[in-house]
Amino acid sequence: MDFPEDFNQLELLDTHGHLIPRGGSGLWTESKDEEKETDEEDHSEEWYLAKEDELGDRPAELVLWAAENNRLPTLLRLLAADPLLVHCRDEDNYTPLHRAAYNGHVEAACALLSHGSDINPRTIDGWTPLHSACRWGRAAVASCLLQSGADINAQTNGGLTPLHLAASSFKPSFAQTLELLLSKRHLKPRLLSSSGETAAEVARRSGPHYFLFEMVEDCISVIPPAVPT
Repeated sequence: MDFPEDFNQLELLDTHGHLIPRGGSGLWTESKDEEKETDEEDHSEEWYLAKEDELGDRPAELVLWAAENNRLPTLLRLLAADPLLVHCRDEDNYTPLHRAAYNGHVEAACALLSHGSDINPRTIDGWTPLHSACRWGRAAVASCLLQSGADINAQTNGGLTPLHLAASSFKPSFAQTLELLLSKRHLKPRLLSSSGETAAEVARRSGPHYFLFEMVEDCISVIPPAVPT
């Protein structure tokens, strides 16, 4: 599909975010008031067991579902039986790690990583699991991924970094994700999206968190240089 030169992927996220798959222990823990970004309903244990039974003869689908729903015993059982399932993908190239990431399931994400999941797999749109975690403000999962070597500066097909995605929301819970990313030494905050915007420019027009970018602004020294003796 061809896009016009002024195509803005972040505006598409704002208008069509409901079409994007979405949904803690790490150094960064979830706050109690972190908003749940999913449309999931609470289900009974019987419902989950019935779903697992329904997918029982399709292990790849079951692994993806278990990661998305944080069904840790099921996930571990399947990976023990077939370790290669950790690399399975859906029709959009989302892996189990992507699904755990966008739903904020730290335990599932850590289990997948300990079983050999690629840390930076790409969807058809170029999204890594870190992109997914940051798009939905999952600071605890983002911390886990970064500790495991996730590429903090990875760019999607539209040039978006995890920082762009975290900066695009006005929701209070996203401040934690922004703080986490902005505190990292290897962050490149001035990378441009395909529409020519930095993450700071996105934050300036998207919500109240622009002030956090002061963390990465160039400092001006007010101390005069030493006079040679």
